[in-house]
Amino acid sequence: MAGDFPAGACVVFGGSGGIGQGVALEFGRAGSDVAICYRSKQDVAQRTADAIRALGVNATIHQVDVRDRAAVDGVVAEIAAQHGRVHSMVWGAGPLVAQTPLAEWSEDQFRNAMEVEVFGFYNATRALIPHMREQGGGSFVHLGSAGHDWFPKLDGLSVVPKAANEALIKGIAKEEGEYNIRANSVLVGVIDAGMFHELSAQGVFDEKWVEETHKLLCLRRWGQAADIGAAAVFFASAKAGYVTGQTISVSGGFGV
Repeated sequence: MAGDFPAGACVVFGGSGGIGQGVALEFGRAGSDVAICYRSKQDVAQRTADAIRALGVNATIHQVDVRDRAAVDGVVAEIAAQHGRVHSMVWGAGPLVAQTPLAEWSEDQFRNAMEVEVFGFYNATRALIPHMREQGGGSFVHLGSAGHDWFPKLDGLSVVPKAANEALIKGIAKEEGEYNIRANSVLVGVIDAGMFHELSAQGVFDEKWVEETHKLLCLRRWGQAADIGAAAVFFASAKAGYVTGQTISVSGGFGV
């Protein structure tokens, strides 16, 4: 698929997360250079970049707190200087999400979720839109939640911020299409990586949760990070060159 991307890199925010690593690797396998943005897991980001370089494409890592707009502006400029162009951005940054009823959210929990996921995404798009305009186009891919279609009880701290970003994706598609900038979302189901592993280790997701969640799936298995990566690569590639403002649920048929 190397011919499906122009020269330059795909930036993956949250590229050191369980799903983000898989997404970054799929872009490398598709022939695109990759810039991995991380906040604290430098070792994971470096290991992922090394795996991508082994595929014969370039990969760089970049530390950034997405809540800091000036820092995001700086890291985007750094990436553009190193790779020449950013042709795509995948947004997968986000905090570990507590499974808490809406009526019991603390102000700090909700504020942190919104600042990281929504303001962070906004900061990244504000930094990248001018660059993409100058370069003749680009693609935004947001990793949303399958709960956007069927709200999962207790998962609102993930679903609600991502719903705001779904609206932002529609706005980018509507307003930036004239500059050949596209924007789409991959709605993420239960993936056998990252947050699912962490919350399972904490006992949040027990055998009963697994049994009940499987009942909501058409495909009675968990997804893999590569499944999300494949959808993100499609949206960012020339194969989806006439696709914008859309969502695809990669969730095993969650809630159908």
